[in-house]
Amino acid sequence: MNNEKPVHAPLSQFEVVGGEVLIGGLQLGRLARRVGSTPFYAYDRAKLIERVHHVRSLLPQTVRLHYSIKANPMPALVQQMAVLVDGLDVASAGELRTALDTGIDPATISFAGPGKTDAELSQAIAAGVMINVESSKEIDRAARIGDALGIAPQIVMRVNPDFELKNSGMRMSGGAKPFGIDAEMVPMCARQIDSLGITLQGLHIFSGSQSLKAMAIAESHTQAFELARRLADATRQVIPGLYLGAGFGIPYFAGEQRLDLSPICENLQKLTDSLDQQLPATRVSLESGRYLVGEAGLYVARVIDRKESRGVIFLVTDGGLHHHLAASGNFGQVIRKNYPVAVGSRMADKEHETVTIVGPLCTPLDILADKVELPRADVGDLIVIFQSGAYGFSASPVAFLGHPPPLEVLV
Repeated sequence: MNNEKPVHAPLSQFEVVGGEVLIGGLQLGRLARRVGSTPFYAYDRAKLIERVHHVRSLLPQTVRLHYSIKANPMPALVQQMAVLVDGLDVASAGELRTALDTGIDPATISFAGPGKTDAELSQAIAAGVMINVESSKEIDRAARIGDALGIAPQIVMRVNPDFELKNSGMRMSGGAKPFGIDAEMVPMCARQIDSLGITLQGLHIFSGSQSLKAMAIAESHTQAFELARRLADATRQVIPGLYLGAGFGIPYFAGEQRLDLSPICENLQKLTDSLDQQLPATRVSLESGRYLVGEAGLYVARVIDRKESRGVIFLVTDGGLHHHLAASGNFGQVIRKNYPVAVGSRMADKEHETVTIVGPLCTPLDILADKVELPRADVGDLIVIFQSGAYGFSASPVAFLGHPPPLEVLV
């Protein structure tokens, strides 16, 4: 890469051996032959373990760590994460089945989402998982279904606070939102839950995600703790659990650097120490998804054509936006920016050129990298898109234009 004109975030998590990216102890070419076809996603098991251990080494010992399955619901990956973390967070009945299949204690699974159906509520109650209720009507529905089943629902109130996570890629709170119960309505809903004979299991406060600003994340956590104290006073109830969105982001683009967790976790230590004095019965859990798995994954596609059109060199691959919508720039980007990309089979080559990498789809939106400087590639070479362990395959329109889906492997 041209160091004077960086095109993406710095990369160091994958070694290069013999000019090839190494993943799961295998050189890329050998892994591709083992998988049998391209395109595919590959997730490095050792890097998942390493990332969880890194987070745990900094978090206060009393804070529990949960994995948010929405980031990557591949069953084998979720099974691996289940033995590393303290709980799993799901957002659909499908994700709930994946979580339950791991054998993790159902009481450590939480189910969020603003549009849960009666069938989903019934499944969650029967399984004994925590339900993050998001409206007064959902509380009534959960109580009614619980009565019919003869099982008390495990209810956590998801709160829409009056603040948001600043400098975040996705803001989930503050102002009018479909997510959660407005903070000022929580005391009323707490009385509603109590009148239904249900014990409130805690509060869930998720203000935003994909932030690379440690001070902004620390501030949001401080505000969440303060809000929890106010709501505990207002509801006059014991709050067994406080469930927080971590907000931790990973770098994708030029100028972005990896998040330093140290000041965030130091702040959490102070907050939990204070909470132990004021709300000694409340345990804190931190939910993270992208940060735990995003940098452990690669998307790999093979060059099937190399062509030049009016001075622009195009590398046409067998993968595209139908497999990796986020890398194409069509998953929330306002101005398209390139994900970290490389010719994974030519990492040591010195000859570089400017190319645009496109997929096989009949749409001009199918761009995986635009005007990037890479080693010279030809038909058969393997293109690698880094930072692909989260919101890749499952967040893409896989059925678009009828191409086969990519494979996924955990190595």
